[in-house]
Amino acid sequence: MAFQPIYDAVDDRVWGYEALVRGLAGEGAYDVLSKISPEQRYRFDQDCRIKAIELASCLFPAGEDLKLSINFMPNAVYEPAACLRATLLTAARCGFPTSSIMFEFTENEEVADTVHLRNIITEYRRHGFTTAIDDFGAGHAGLGLLVEFQPDLLKIDMKLVRGVDNSRARRAVVTGIVGIAAELGITVLAEGVETEEEFLFLKARGIRLFQGYWFAKPAFEELPEVVRIASAALFSAPALKRTAPS
Repeated sequence: MAFQPIYDAVDDRVWGYEALVRGLAGEGAYDVLSKISPEQRYRFDQDCRIKAIELASCLFPAGEDLKLSINFMPNAVYEPAACLRATLLTAARCGFPTSSIMFEFTENEEVADTVHLRNIITEYRRHGFTTAIDDFGAGHAGLGLLVEFQPDLLKIDMKLVRGVDNSRARRAVVTGIVGIAAELGITVLAEGVETEEEFLFLKARGIRLFQGYWFAKPAFEELPEVVRIASAALFSAPALKRTAPS
């Protein structure tokens, strides 16, 4: 697993880290996932959750209120309660609070059964997990999925973020998403932020949480150094860099 920080622009702090799957030779998530057959999805999904929690329990500084964001594949969850057993057992074994875990699912995987997805979200929330839609605005369901259920957090896809400060169409769509999320009581996160101009525009629109290369690239089995904003100046926070024990 690699970890990429999620930055809170209001409190000027790291809000959490997303765990991103990597191959043994450093391959990215897309390359790894493309090799997973339908028959392997459930086992792979479970193994990724366990590994992410184990690493986070070693890396996250004690006493800090940080979220661990884990991607999951809805189509790999056959029965929500049963599929959570390994997650809950791992969290208990590692002393990692379930309230610090966020599960996000991507719109890039088509969800044919929205009732099943709603049952998954309901069960996850029952155990105190935060829920999120990843890649919002670039996947299968879009607003139709948002009508079916409302997650705790909405991650605006990087295709809408890229160059948003110079694109009238992107500005209109992002502003609309932020307004809808506010009406529904959903927190918005902008992912894929790569420039100061993108960040400043999005922050001015009321977005609080950010993720992207402008803050930090993912780091393999460690928490990377973070570049962030404080009093309108950039500075580095090397104290945030932690490496998993070998």
